[in-house]
Amino acid sequence: MASIRQEKIASVLQQELSMIFQKETRTVCLGSMVSVTTVKISSDLSVAKVYLSIFAADDKDAVLENIRLHAKQIKHALSQIVKMQLRKTPNLTFFLDDSLDYAEEINSLLKKD
Repeated sequence: MASIRQEKIASVLQQELSMIFQKETRTVCLGSMVSVTTVKISSDLSVAKVYLSIFAADDKDAVLENIRLHAKQIKHALSQIVKMQLRKTPNLTFFLDDSLDYAEEINSLLKKD
C-alpha cells in the first residue's frame, strides 16, 4: 500500500507530466494527444511508473517509443518544475495504459449479442 507521501508525489507528477505532454505535443507525442492516467512511485521515491493513454494516433507503439526516447528531456523539464518540492526527480518509465481500449472491446462484444 502506498503511503500518503507517495500518493501526493504521484499526484504532483501526474499533473505536471500532463502539462509537459500538452506543451510538447508536436515533438515528443508526434502530434497525438497523450493523457497521463496513473503514476505509481516506488517506496524509495526513485522510480515512477507512468501509464499513458494515447489518442488520435495511427501507431500508438511508435508514439510510446518516441516518448521513451525523449525520457531524459521529459525528466529534465519535470525537474525544473518540481525542484522546490522534491530533492531528486525520480526516473521515469513509461507504459501504455490500454484499459480504455479493453473496456471498449468488451462493450463492442456485449453489443454484438
